[in-house]
Amino acid sequence: MVSYEEGLKTVWRGLGLLAIITVGEVFVALLGKGHIIENFYLPIVIMYSLMISMSLYKAYFIVKFFMQMGYEVRGMAMSVLLPCLLLVWAIIAFFWEGSYMGYRRELIQKKNERVIKPVEKTTGAVFIITNDALQIS
Repeated sequence: MVSYEEGLKTVWRGLGLLAIITVGEVFVALLGKGHIIENFYLPIVIMYSLMISMSLYKAYFIVKFFMQMGYEVRGMAMSVLLPCLLLVWAIIAFFWEGSYMGYRRELIQKKNERVIKPVEKTTGAVFIITNDALQIS
């Protein structure tokens, strides 16, 4: 059992560590985009890997200490944490699907720009499709 004072010290140390890591993330982002040192840009791979690793460490720290999974038996902790991998998989799948839908939408818009051409308003027609499949007048 942890006393109140020891628990309070742990919480403040944890918050301090999380604040330091967050400031580090912001610093890497600003440095990588050239806002701190003019005309200095970090390669995207390095910048993103640093930011992802710091974010993963923060997530691990929060789960271990604030959600108190570090004090549970291994089986219990794994039964709670392993389903979180499904959440990561779902996020990746949604981004993948979303980028594919954006790609398909762009293809359709390009096709529509080639096929549909506006016509003069004096004729009463709004659009004429050039492949002679449909004429609206």
